[in-house]
Amino acid sequence: MTSQPHADPTTSTDEFFRLEPASLTPALLGESPFWHPLEQCLYYVDIPGKALFRLDSGAATPTRWALNDEPGCVVPLVGGGLLIPQRNGLWRFDPATGEYLKLLDPPYDASKRRFNDGKADAQGRLWVGTIDDARQPESALYCLREGVFVPMKDGITTSNGLGWSPDGRSMYWADTKAHEIYRMAFDAASGTLGEREVFARFAPRGADQPLETYGGRPDGAAVDVEGGYWVAMMEGQQLLRLSPSGELLTRVELPVRCATMPTFGGADLRTIFVTTAREKRSEAELAAQPWAGCVLKMRVPVAGLPVQFARWPG
Repeated sequence: MTSQPHADPTTSTDEFFRLEPASLTPALLGESPFWHPLEQCLYYVDIPGKALFRLDSGAATPTRWALNDEPGCVVPLVGGGLLIPQRNGLWRFDPATGEYLKLLDPPYDASKRRFNDGKADAQGRLWVGTIDDARQPESALYCLREGVFVPMKDGITTSNGLGWSPDGRSMYWADTKAHEIYRMAFDAASGTLGEREVFARFAPRGADQPLETYGGRPDGAAVDVEGGYWVAMMEGQQLLRLSPSGELLTRVELPVRCATMPTFGGADLRTIFVTTAREKRSEAELAAQPWAGCVLKMRVPVAGLPVQFARWPG
C-alpha cells in the first residue's frame, strides 16, 4: 500500500479526533509511550535527551528522570517497576524508589547501534529491535528468553512498528528507512515467528520532493481491538489506521511534522496519545509548529489493546 499524503483527513467530531496537547513539556525525540493501567498514567522516553517521563492522569507537567544513556523504549514489569532497554544494555528502574539497576549488557556493539522500539507480548516476553547509527541494514529484532537476548530476525536498518493482532497470531514489525511494515505469523506458546511479508509499503521521499508532499515513513505503532493498526508517519505529519489487510481506513492530519508513536490510554483505552519530535527540525518549522516534541492526545471511537507487562528474566 502506498500512502496518499493528500487524501481527505478524518472528519473531526465534537468527541473524536480532536487533537490537543496532553502536556506542553517538549522532548527532543519522544518515544515509546504506554498507558500504565495500575498507575493510571502515561510513561514515555526522550531518546537523545536520555530521560524517562511519567505524565499522571489530569496532570499538565510530567515527572522527569535522567537516565545514563539513550533509552530505546520503556516497558512495564510484572511485579512493579519498568524495563528500559538502553544503548548500554537492559536496565530496571523503580519510579517509586528511584532504584536503577543494570540487568544485561547489549547483544551488539554499542558504538555502532542501539536499542529502539520494544514491547512485551501477552506471555511477558520482551521483544526489542535495534537501529544502526550508520543507517546500514544491520539491525535485528531480539526476544528476551531466560535472561538472554536471542536474535529472531535481522537485515533491516531501523526496527519499529512492533505490535500484535488481537488474536495474538500475527506480529507487526517495520523498517522505517525502508518505508515498509511487515507482518509475520506468531506462535504465542513458543514465541516463534514465521516468514515476514510486506503488510504496507510507502513511497520514499524524492531527492527534490518538498516535505509538504511527502507522506512520511512508518515509525511506532499501536493496535486496536478491531485489529486496526495505527502508525505514526515520521515527517509525514499524519497518523494512519490500516485494516488487518493493509488498507487505509483512517488518516488523521497532525499539527506537527514528526509523530513518532501512538498508544491507547485512559480508563477506557479510547484516548490515543502520540509522542512527537523536535530534534534537528528547522527554526521555521518549530516556530510554525509549537507543539513539536510534545505529547498529543485525542479521543477515538475504537478502544486499543492494553499494554502487556514484561517478565524478568523473561
